[in-house]
Amino acid sequence: MKPLILAPLRGFTDAVFRNAFQRHFQGIDEAVAPFVTSIKGRRIKPSHLQDLAPDENDGMPVVPQILSNHPDEFICLANTLFDMGYREINWNLGCPYPMVAKKMRGSGLLPHADIIDRMLEKILCQFAGNLSVKTRLGRFSADEIEPLFAVFNRYPLSRVIVHPRTGVQMYAGNVDLRAFASCLACIDHPVVYNGDINDLAIFQTLKSLFPAVSGWMLGRGLVANPFLAEMIQGGTRHICHGKARFAKFHEALVDGYGHRFCGSGHVLDRMKGFWRYFADGFEDGRQILKRVRKTSSLERYRDVVAMVLDGQNRWGDQSETPENGYPLPAVNPDGRFFG
Repeated sequence: MKPLILAPLRGFTDAVFRNAFQRHFQGIDEAVAPFVTSIKGRRIKPSHLQDLAPDENDGMPVVPQILSNHPDEFICLANTLFDMGYREINWNLGCPYPMVAKKMRGSGLLPHADIIDRMLEKILCQFAGNLSVKTRLGRFSADEIEPLFAVFNRYPLSRVIVHPRTGVQMYAGNVDLRAFASCLACIDHPVVYNGDINDLAIFQTLKSLFPAVSGWMLGRGLVANPFLAEMIQGGTRHICHGKARFAKFHEALVDGYGHRFCGSGHVLDRMKGFWRYFADGFEDGRQILKRVRKTSSLERYRDVVAMVLDGQNRWGDQSETPENGYPLPAVNPDGRFFG
């Protein structure tokens, strides 16, 4: 089995989530952490890297991710992380949010292959560790990735993680599997697939389409269904002790954020955010989400969640074509796409 990698979802897959997940579930081989932004100057405060503190990341292997469009700032931050013990750094060339992209960071850099080229040349001359890239197909159109094939191939990148959407798509619409096939054929480095793996059937279809992929990145689908990696590894939808395990995982999240945040209100807000995804794994998910969002105290929130878990007969049971996923692509016997 090719490795399964936890995606960097800002506000979700932080150290608290990673540690709680590792204690209660299986199947994930490593994580790319949510990005840290490069800063001016050579002094980097410990608070800027709190989520990457080694003593808080001794569970699953973690790769830090940097968001930057300035080579010197990138090098300074990357070398600081290298000194902390991290041997691979990932460069975020995929963040789709307009407030980031308009500043020519994340996916905002993708139309500028010349800038990416110059940055890679300078970074790799002054950074002793391994460098990987997480990218989209472009900011505005999928053909923006094409000039980057030669750029990526010119440098000793450890791997390229591709989310086959454009930045302006955000997370809407279908992933572009034809464009991903081009990436897989034209990029000389190991290529990891990322995007809309929300269900076992979707994974199995993608696996049959792209046997040359070097790894699979799970993001929103795994947050919504923390059993998904186990389902993929085992090739089955069967869940053992699902409700009890989810309850313990949930309590570990609440406890972890209670230690990290100052004040129960911040914990409550963070946990309400998770239910945008958790609710998809439950019967009557929309009604559950409404009840959770109406809670005004952490105590009341715990009561509501306890009642939800007590009333559920199953957890994480998804259909073959989930509402939140893209339709399973039709495939010719030779692996090509229909239509």
